[in-house]
Amino acid sequence: MYRCVLASWFAWLLSVSALSAQEYWVFVGTYTGPQGSKGIYRCRLDAPTGKLSQPELAAEMASPSFLAIHPNQKVLYAVGETAGKGGGAVRAYALDPRSGELRLLNEATSGGGAPCHLTVDPQGRYLLVANYTGGNTALFRLKEDGSLGERLAVLQHQGSGPNKGRQEGPHAHCTAFSADSRYAFSVDLGTDQVKIFRLDPDTGQIDDAAAADVTLPPGCGPRHIALAPDNRFAYVNGELDSTVHVVRLSLSDGKHEVLQSLSTLPQPVKGNTTAECILSPDGKFVYVSNRGHNSVAVFRVREDRTLEAVGHVTGDIKIPRNFNIDPTGKWLLIASQDGDKIGVWSRDPVTGLAKETGQTITVGRPVCIKFVSVAR
Repeated sequence: MYRCVLASWFAWLLSVSALSAQEYWVFVGTYTGPQGSKGIYRCRLDAPTGKLSQPELAAEMASPSFLAIHPNQKVLYAVGETAGKGGGAVRAYALDPRSGELRLLNEATSGGGAPCHLTVDPQGRYLLVANYTGGNTALFRLKEDGSLGERLAVLQHQGSGPNKGRQEGPHAHCTAFSADSRYAFSVDLGTDQVKIFRLDPDTGQIDDAAAADVTLPPGCGPRHIALAPDNRFAYVNGELDSTVHVVRLSLSDGKHEVLQSLSTLPQPVKGNTTAECILSPDGKFVYVSNRGHNSVAVFRVREDRTLEAVGHVTGDIKIPRNFNIDPTGKWLLIASQDGDKIGVWSRDPVTGLAKETGQTITVGRPVCIKFVSVAR
């Protein structure tokens, strides 16, 4: 009996020790400039306490506004949101999970102006890039070491929307892959669509005509997408009308359906636009950031996958662009683009709401937040 108790106590002690040692690298994408940042920054998050270390420059690069992490957590990808010949920059960096150091592997052009988002497929074989002003989506093959391989395709979007100031043409804004890597998604703000491409994960052949697109309410200006793990449902925020939409996906026959559209605001706020849309690690909540109301809207996912408004995360927030929940689900980190800082909120897993801790770090014009486990 004593041995059993001792063994149980020892196992508990080991689990507590492992938890207390749990840390994550936090990589931050930014907009650069004379008064802003110089590139990609990193700091450490202590998961038990929510404390952030002081940020340091990890890689110098022009406006690495969005980042993506390879499934093996040993390669980081970044877009350079600029307009250049052949498009903006796309870079691959080798990532050392022990030191957090980044080493440039290679660089390519994105195939369209102002690349603003990128995603790696779950198998780590392909990279999808959204080019905002180019109005197109580019697909890259990845090499075994994670570096950028051949640019396999640039898929040009077509169409426009009713908002003549923002929807005069296509504007790709976000990319995603299905869990089996057989479908690629590109959210287009200009055409009020989620473009869906069929992908052969073995050959890299991608087809724009083989799958039906999702059509969203006119003028909503879809910006980002959060896919449910089973790929049967998606949550898409409308940037231009401050909304979030629940989409039932039917990838096999293309009979998609918009089930629900909700406001992200407690009351109308002139000039508000939404930015990021994410699903919590446990799949129970959807979060959308409001720029203008300066908040993060919280929605509970019901059993039928529709949403129920819960409330808003508020505090010292100035134009919340991207935000993210750490892998433990305990901390919500919000990037205040116009506040030049990242703040930490303590998240309640039951209500989905979060309370400001007062813990902040200074980063010039932060846009994107990504986590990588610290290796020991």
